Amino acid sequence: MAEKDNDFLSLSDLESELDSIPIPMFFDRNRHICYLEMMLELLPSPYQSQEINRLTLAYFVVCGLDILRSLDRVDKEGVINWVLSLQAHPQDKAELSNGQFYGFHGSRSSQFQPNDYGNAIPNCSHLASTYCALSILKTLGYDFSLLDSMSIIKSMKNLQQHDGSFMPIHSGAETDLRFVYCAAAISSMLENWSGIDKEKAKEYIINCQSYDGGFGLTPSSESHGGATFCAVASLRLMGLIEDDILSKNASSCFINVPLLLDWCLQRQAATDGGFQGRLNKATDTCYAFWVGGVLKILGAHKFIDHEGLRKFLFTCQSQYGGFGKTPEQLPDLYHAYYGFCAFSLLEEPDLNSICTELGTTIGPVQLL
Repeated sequence: MAEKDNDFLSLSDLESELDSIPIPMFFDRNRHICYLEMMLELLPSPYQSQEINRLTLAYFVVCGLDILRSLDRVDKEGVINWVLSLQAHPQDKAELSNGQFYGFHGSRSSQFQPNDYGNAIPNCSHLASTYCALSILKTLGYDFSLLDSMSIIKSMKNLQQHDGSFMPIHSGAETDLRFVYCAAAISSMLENWSGIDKEKAKEYIINCQSYDGGFGLTPSSESHGGATFCAVASLRLMGLIEDDILSKNASSCFINVPLLLDWCLQRQAATDGGFQGRLNKATDTCYAFWVGGVLKILGAHKFIDHEGLRKFLFTCQSQYGGFGKTPEQLPDLYHAYYGFCAFSLLEEPDLNSICTELGTTIGPVQLL
């Protein structure tokens, strides 16, 4: 995604021309491709506040085009070089033990911070940005043997806490299941698990399962669709649960699978067929993947109302391409990407299949 002074485009120009176009009740692949191509070149003005997350936005675009079987629209060499330029590097091996994390920055503006004298100094990298960076590189076919992966893995150990959770940066940040998942996904993509204590992470995940079967972001917190995905996908990536566990001996698992299954299935609304992220919340495009993905990993995707879900997602599909959070909302990259993922799980024709645990088309090395 080019970094230019004029790379933000107001949506008003588009709205005036496209408002009269009806929302298609089929998966409009060509329009989705056009939407992502536009986002690859020019970000609408509402994304200005997300500049610090530019790498994440690039992840949605590049990996989205891959799901749509249109990766040929991407300047692979240019994107790879840009992503690599955002990696933090230690000055020497001794710095790998200084508590810092040497992963990837979210953008050029987050790569450096001003000191008291106004001079730019290196800033810390982030676990989520590193997950996005590696996903992009792997999707584009980059040779990971050329990557400084040991700096990532060794310094990632500095982020794991005594309770098994992870911080996303080296200090001053929250800890929850999102970053356990990022650490597991990073380890899987790099095929190196020495940066994570899997037993501690397992115990933390177990402690996050709530009385109703879902998982909260932290122990004793409310069950949430995104947190539940992070928990189950992390366990699968770490090889601690089997794929399609329902077809095996689920009752002997260290998490309560029957209760988890019940909680997930109850998240699909009978009224519109969409999935909600929490009890008594509105249905939302992204949870078709977050909750649907959990059901896919468990081997229970066959139990959902596929036709009802498809109809709900079509109501969230935008005439501009992409998906909005709910019906009649403007599209955004986050919901567009997870809308594509949801349709991939529904086996929509002309889409690439995704690895559910990683949320991309590139699968992990299986540990079980």
